[in-house]
Amino acid sequence: MILGLTALTGGTMAYAIGSAHQSNRQYTHAVHDTWRHTSDRALRDLTAVTRELVRYATLAASSHNTQCWKFAIGTVSPSMLTDQTISILPDWTRRCPAVDPDDHHLFVSLGCATENLIQAAQAFGKHGVARFDLAIDDRVTVSLAPSKAIDSDLFKAIPHRQCSRVEYNGKTLSNADLATLERAGQGNGVRILLLTDKAQTENILEYVVQGNTAQMNDRAFIEELKSWIRFSYNEVLSHRDGLFAGSSGNPIVPRWLGMRLLNVFFTANSENDKYAKQIRSSAGIAIFVSERNDKEHWIETGRCYERFALQATALGIKNAFLNQPTEVLSLRPQFASYLGIGNLRPDLVVRFGYGPETRRSLRRPIESVLL
Repeated sequence: MILGLTALTGGTMAYAIGSAHQSNRQYTHAVHDTWRHTSDRALRDLTAVTRELVRYATLAASSHNTQCWKFAIGTVSPSMLTDQTISILPDWTRRCPAVDPDDHHLFVSLGCATENLIQAAQAFGKHGVARFDLAIDDRVTVSLAPSKAIDSDLFKAIPHRQCSRVEYNGKTLSNADLATLERAGQGNGVRILLLTDKAQTENILEYVVQGNTAQMNDRAFIEELKSWIRFSYNEVLSHRDGLFAGSSGNPIVPRWLGMRLLNVFFTANSENDKYAKQIRSSAGIAIFVSERNDKEHWIETGRCYERFALQATALGIKNAFLNQPTEVLSLRPQFASYLGIGNLRPDLVVRFGYGPETRRSLRRPIESVLL
């Protein structure tokens, strides 16, 4: 199809390719500027430190890379006017009602940002304690107190973590590494199930296929997903959010061409085949389960996932989401029944294993997320 469109469009296609080459350098520079450790950990100015902690928080995972968060530094109430507090609030303008109608993923994303912030705070000599306040804007408040600076493996992994939506190499994990991942993924009211048996992963694949098929037949889901896909370097640089097609091994092309390719090749069968290959190439599947279905536990699930992802990164292990069985409302109870978890909610489904580094997404500037 690309060859046919090239013949039809001639010079237009050549111009687009040339423009992509020019944008590649800008994109590479932006990636290095985004995914980095701070050059000066001996920052003296408290405002500079808290801004840097916010930057680390924004490197967390979020649904569709919507970056659905806002941050407030030092202002919780008039009686607590201090730079020793950072609040994380939902950005409702970035919610995804089709795939996430109850805002579960949005609050999981806030939990991911919270965990990054606390891990980074420790490296800057701050002990962070998070508290969720339903009465005040659904915010997570992280109180910071002086402590000994510690460079944990999880902190070191923050600029290297990514969701790798490609095939892995099928290599199994050691029992020691599985135990380490399991410890990282446990939390307050949240537990993790690690499945490595091939028969179990094939059963999970069946649920993923059912969920994916349902979503692919949902027009609202497809339109919402399209709005968050970034096909070209220019789109990535302009928006600095969303799902970069290049991160999944897809062609980096202008949006007009990407949409045409998507409309032809993005089908339930092709996606199901892709997920089958990806799951079968993985070392196992992690399922995060919470004891209660409320915002506080969704946030805790996000913290547990982020710790799991950072620990996996520290061990050289990749991961990617397979949330279809938890996102399709009619399928979720069946999935929970298969897992044998009773009335508990399956929150996240994640595959993991050894795989290649992929192209990276970007993050919006700090000024865009600060209140």
